[in-house]
Parts: sequence; C-alpha cells; structure tokens
Amino acid sequence: MFFEAVSNKKKYEVHVSETRDSFQVSLRAEGEDWKQYNVSKDDYQYMDQTVSFLFNNSSYLLDVNSMGTEYTVFTRGSHRTIKIYNEETLLHESLKRGGGFGTGENLSSGMPGKIVNVLVKPGQEVKAGEPLLIMEAMKMENEMRADDDVKIKSVHVKQGDSVEAGALLITFQT
Repeated sequence: MFFEAVSNKKKYEVHVSETRDSFQVSLRAEGEDWKQYNVSKDDYQYMDQTVSFLFNNSSYLLDVNSMGTEYTVFTRGSHRTIKIYNEETLLHESLKRGGGFGTGENLSSGMPGKIVNVLVKPGQEVKAGEPLLIMEAMKMENEMRADDDVKIKSVHVKQGDSVEAGALLITFQT
C-alpha cells in the first residue's frame, strides 16, 4: 500500500507491504532518502483504535482517533495530528484543490489514469474553477479544474493518453 502523510507541515511518502511474519515499512521524508523498517507481527497488536508494538527494543502504545484523513495519535504523554492519504484520497484531495499536485505552475496527475478529454489549449486564459481536463481514474471520470486564474503555457497530454501518478499534464505561465 502507498500513502502520503503530512505531520508538522512535513510531507512523507510511506509504502507498507505485509508478509506472513512482518510489516515491511519504507518511509521517505520530503527531500530525504528512503528508510526501511521491519515490524514483526509477533511484536504487534491492534485493538479498539489502540496499537501496541515493539520497535528498536522499545515498546509503544498508540491511541489513534480518526476523522476523515486526519488522525490524532497519542503516545508517551503527547499527541500528534497526522493527515494520511491513500491513493483514492490523494485523487480526491487533488480534485478538491483543482487537481493541483505540484508547485502551482503546473497540473500533475494524482494517480494513474486515462485522459478522457483535454478542455484547454496553449495560450488560453482560464478562470479559477473552470475545467482543464477530464481524467478517468478508479473507474470514475474526474474533472480537474483550475485552482486560480491561469494562462495555459503547454498541454503535455492528449485524449486517450494513459498517465502514471505524478505525470505532468499542463504547465501554466507564471
């Protein structure tokens, strides 16, 4: 499973795979290298929104309360709020923001999909909230809209293209 998490305004990429005996966790903080962790299933328990596990010879007890994508984690006398996005919520969050994965100078794909229709062309001025393109992802057609008033610099896809997560779709003039 792939997730993105945000804690204290720092973004993390998380990949978790499960084997018969353990959870393999790969974690990368924004701008840093991947770190690999192994959590044995023998050292892990989950019950009623509480997780108990051993990690690096230390015991952890976490109480987890969730509301949507926001999780509040209590452990060792303190708490931290973490926003966690799986592939589906990454897509929905990108659509709520007008599809804006990137710097504000471009529109990138939040997940793999197929371009159904491109609604803009280079040089075109688009108002905030106007549609830019339609992309099919997870068997749904999603209209990606402009987050701000923008002028289209270039369109990097055409109708029928299949794209991967993070693919550059449209560049805006700055």
